[in-house]
Amino acid sequence: MQVIGKEVENLVSIYLQQQGLRLVATNYRCKIGEIDLIMSDQGTLVFVEVRYRQNFSYGDGVATVDKNKQHKIKRTAIYYLQNHKLYDEVMCRFDVVAVSGRSKDDFYWIKDAFWERW
Repeated sequence: MQVIGKEVENLVSIYLQQQGLRLVATNYRCKIGEIDLIMSDQGTLVFVEVRYRQNFSYGDGVATVDKNKQHKIKRTAIYYLQNHKLYDEVMCRFDVVAVSGRSKDDFYWIKDAFWERW
């Protein structure tokens, strides 16, 4: 499953770049967590969570980004911003891209999927 996940993240990265975003980092990891994709969209730093579901037995990909997952992503993003001295420098947003097993190139992209008040 991990190989499929990396393939899907790569496809989503290409898709978002075709939509005008610029890739900054993939699979950013730190002691707090991981962010699948970090991209730039006209000066806004975009933290992207990619969710792939082969089937919907446990809900679709969007439904799996619950409050706990959002909190972990936000904390990881703050760590990234502080580590790169960008905390007060850039606008940020959190996007979710859900991909279903039916077609690995069928993306459901939610811009501003959740918020963080700094």
